[in-house]
Amino acid sequence: MVDPSVEKTGSRVSRGSIVWFVLSGVLILGLMLMIGVWMKKSDGATLEIGKTAPDFSLTSFAGDTYTLSELRGKVVLVNMWASWCFTCDEESNMLQEVWEEVEPTGEVLILGVDYVDTEKPALEFILSHGLTYPNGPDLGSNISKLYKVSGVPETFLIDQNGILKAIQIGPFTSSEDVRSFLAQAGE
Repeated sequence: MVDPSVEKTGSRVSRGSIVWFVLSGVLILGLMLMIGVWMKKSDGATLEIGKTAPDFSLTSFAGDTYTLSELRGKVVLVNMWASWCFTCDEESNMLQEVWEEVEPTGEVLILGVDYVDTEKPALEFILSHGLTYPNGPDLGSNISKLYKVSGVPETFLIDQNGILKAIQIGPFTSSEDVRSFLAQAGE
């Protein structure tokens, strides 16, 4: 005869184990839900051609402030670069050549945004390349975060109405490429 007061080992799960298992499951599901919401928010903030470009302000190394929303009426080419970027070297010469062509019209503004750099090398880069279009530091990487920059160079074209028209990942290969890129603002 079996004594009812004696339990078989392993045949019964304690209430504490069930509660711990359920709470662990709820915690894991909650954590997965939070990660999913965070990822969805990140995805929703991606840049889309044809949508309004994210607004930002850039204070140039010369002390002038440029706010994208205040530049409506102009085509704005935003070029992310760094002094340590070897492909930015040649590209800056192409941008300068095109800047010298478009600057007198006042219809186009090229803005150089110095990405993850320090001031001294950035200023040396600007001086050594004879850059006359406005350039400024991306303090706190705020602009590069807004524009989802993954590296340099990256260039963004915003039309007269503040609409993102084109994105160039990587360097331009010629001044003609820069001109063709700019032409997309009118399309």
